[in-house]
Amino acid sequence: MMTIRHGSPVAGCMRGLGARVGRACLPVVLAGMLLGAPAHAQFPGDNPAPVPPASIPEAEPSSPAISLAPPSALPVPPDLPAQLVQPPLIPPPSAQAAPQGSLALSARFGKDLPVINGGLVWRIYSDKPSLNGAMQLVREEHAAGPTIPLPPGGYVVHASLGLVSDVHSLTVKQDETARETFELPAGGLRIEGRVGTSKIPQGQIVFSVYKGSQFEIGTGDRAPIAQNIPAGDVLMLPAGIYYLVSNYGDANSIVRSDIRVQAAKLTDVVVTHRAAVITLKLVGEKGGEALANTSWSVITPAGDVIKESTGAFPRVMLAEGEYRAIAKNEGKVFERDFEVKNGVDGEVEVLTR
Repeated sequence: MMTIRHGSPVAGCMRGLGARVGRACLPVVLAGMLLGAPAHAQFPGDNPAPVPPASIPEAEPSSPAISLAPPSALPVPPDLPAQLVQPPLIPPPSAQAAPQGSLALSARFGKDLPVINGGLVWRIYSDKPSLNGAMQLVREEHAAGPTIPLPPGGYVVHASLGLVSDVHSLTVKQDETARETFELPAGGLRIEGRVGTSKIPQGQIVFSVYKGSQFEIGTGDRAPIAQNIPAGDVLMLPAGIYYLVSNYGDANSIVRSDIRVQAAKLTDVVVTHRAAVITLKLVGEKGGEALANTSWSVITPAGDVIKESTGAFPRVMLAEGEYRAIAKNEGKVFERDFEVKNGVDGEVEVLTR
């Protein structure tokens, strides 16, 4: 609560209006508050606060809120201090908005081809390198066709869609919109693997993609442009010829295929493996319990090691063909020849006698 000193303009105004504080008095009341009318905090045990000449009636719930700003039609009271009637301050030049232009970006798959409507990454750099010579990233956008406000100046814009990218240099002018369209001749590649008519589950097969045909000279020296691609994922590539390597499991079921990717099109590729899933077991008798702590090697008839593992029930994906399983347990070695047929999963038991 506030105690108002009698004899002040505020007190006179209140006596003149009785129990009602009218809008005309509000500027005077505010002035009195700002001019430092003494206020005394009320605590339990202090003297009771002065009581106005009459009770102030409560406003009806539906009454509109009263503005504390003086009505524009009323004159400013002459006794208000100067600081309350000064014109609004003008912000210093540094606080005013800096000059701006804008940059509108878009991309299409090629001349006379559709506009790209998703998957784009835009990176905008200043064309003036930093002190250490590195390009300074100004903005990054992921919208298909962004319009970006930028200070006037020169910029380098990098646009990418998967493994397809392009770079343009351009200038933004004040109060103008610079428009730039990129051509990204990209196509989509989606791969899945099968054994016979059965789809290989995701997680059991991965793919790597190489530039050019597998039959070109120097293929063995190439590094993949993308690897460990999961089945069913869409990979965006520049239009052209590629070969892919499909690995079913981590043994010898490997297939190589040449493919063509076309701009603005999704190419679906199905890679067919001739293989099967084999579970190895070392048992004391046919159909018996598998022995733990067994070391395994799977070799070809020529003696090439295809797969090594340890455990009671190792599973291995093998290309169709003939093999020998070698099991080592407690210093003893046990062997068995077996054959893998395409699409025929099964168990191979090696007996300890």
